[in-house]
Amino acid sequence: MRATPAPENAVDLARERDDRRVRACRALIHARTASAAERRRIRQKVVLEYLDVADAVAHRFRSAHEDPRDLRQVAYIGLTKAVSRYEPERGDDIVAFAVPTISGEIKRYLRDSTWMVRPPRKLQERGLDVSRRISDLGQRLGREPGIGDIERDTGWSRDEVSAALGCLGGRRPVSLDAPSNDASGASLGELMASENSSLSHFELRMALSMACRDLSHRDRLVLRMRFAEEMTQAEIAREIGVTQMQVSRILTRVLSALRERLTPELLAA
Repeated sequence: MRATPAPENAVDLARERDDRRVRACRALIHARTASAAERRRIRQKVVLEYLDVADAVAHRFRSAHEDPRDLRQVAYIGLTKAVSRYEPERGDDIVAFAVPTISGEIKRYLRDSTWMVRPPRKLQERGLDVSRRISDLGQRLGREPGIGDIERDTGWSRDEVSAALGCLGGRRPVSLDAPSNDASGASLGELMASENSSLSHFELRMALSMACRDLSHRDRLVLRMRFAEEMTQAEIAREIGVTQMQVSRILTRVLSALRERLTPELLAA
């Protein structure tokens, strides 16, 4: 594609836009009677002529996604679709025709492809709208806009604005290295339970607690002394006034009954 000198003023800029539109229209009209390969080449050349338009539209959505390269790629796809659908005879400006197509392609990408937790579509669209407005409001106000600023700009209620802002959190997961609100200053990852933590056996402990409710007072007492207080069978026998053999039988019977109440999955835990 030939390099064009930078326009010196508004007149030159307008003339350059008109010249580019005329070139594009003539090329696309010619493409209709060309072979499939030649038609593809012509359309690609027109797409290259208008990459700056796609870049400008992608830039408007920069606050809605952390990687601008992804947005540009999606914008180029939208531009390619617009060029393939554009009908020069209708007299529409190619830029005016392409911009809605490019914007729609980016909106669909952001709506469908970038959510870790997907909210309802209406809420997604409001979240994207708020994301763009925050950037524009920040430039106009010279500061970070608050909820009140967004309310006035959108005409939405405070609850609607809060829901839209909260919706944006579903796009990307928070890093485990991010600091928590804990006073210790630990990261989120440090506060998560590991596979070896007591939390991993919470379900088993709850099931055992429910199963022990059906035991007699003496059976629960024997279990507590044996496994919580770690007393020997002989010590338990002296404490409750029975023989060691009787304590052994009590433990065997109680443990057998508890196993019958627990599922194989819990026992495997």
